[in-house]
Amino acid sequence: MMVDTLSIALPADYRSADVLAFHGRDAEGLAEQVSGERIRKAVLLDGVPVLLDVTLTPTTAQCRIDVDGAPGAFTLALAQEALRSMLALRIDPAPFAAFVQDDPLFGPLVARESGLRIVQSASIFEALTWAIIGQQINLPFAISLRRTFIQQAGRAHSSGLWCYPEAPDVARLDLEALTSRKFSRAKAETLLRVARMAANGTLPLAPDDDPARIAPQLLAIKGIGPWTVNYTLLRGYGYADCSLEGDVAVRSALGRLLGEAGKPDLARTQAWLARYAPHRTMAAAYLWASLSQPAA
Repeated sequence: MMVDTLSIALPADYRSADVLAFHGRDAEGLAEQVSGERIRKAVLLDGVPVLLDVTLTPTTAQCRIDVDGAPGAFTLALAQEALRSMLALRIDPAPFAAFVQDDPLFGPLVARESGLRIVQSASIFEALTWAIIGQQINLPFAISLRRTFIQQAGRAHSSGLWCYPEAPDVARLDLEALTSRKFSRAKAETLLRVARMAANGTLPLAPDDDPARIAPQLLAIKGIGPWTVNYTLLRGYGYADCSLEGDVAVRSALGRLLGEAGKPDLARTQAWLARYAPHRTMAAAYLWASLSQPAA
């Protein structure tokens, strides 16, 4: 095993509770465990099992990278990038806050939820597969399916945590490995399709890809629609201008914010979000957050 450590400076208004809550959603702790201010997450990076162990302080994230085997510099660079994503450090919330300072709807939301950030997945492939798993089902069931997915395709780190898989690991599965474990046939086929495309290079998922270029490639894949594309850009690339009119929670929050009894339709929500470009990702984040606040 090889161990590396680093300290990552955190913004003054950093909301550690949000990050801890995101990584602690699976109460069974198969691949991630949260205890106090500490996050432990296992992932496969460049085919190597890696444990990312993070302790949050008021000013820094103290990070330990435990690698099973002898990694190259590339694996360690991937681990550092994964940590930035896990810690929600890719999208700066300040430009959106300035943009809506005088906005009658978002201005008060930002004032109440100052410093809100969006946590990204540890890798683009994790973001994409999580988006597919979560299509049109409730969160508890999605978390259960995700756990099964990790058990089927991932590998155990020496710490005992299971590593979230990479594309080649998923590509080796057969359809029954998923459909026999509560995955719909369509969802399982889409997961295997994108894994095999990513593994053979027909679907490059590089962190430095231009989201405007990757979006149409993703949308052309059978089983992937606009919501999945935008959610992948948000959680995987940290893209600041995702339009999430297809998200039910976004539309519910918008209707509530506007004082309406129901949800606005897709076209109206898309048009409403367009006025907040190029900051639509943060607009969605604040709409999600508003659902946990008392109605005005």
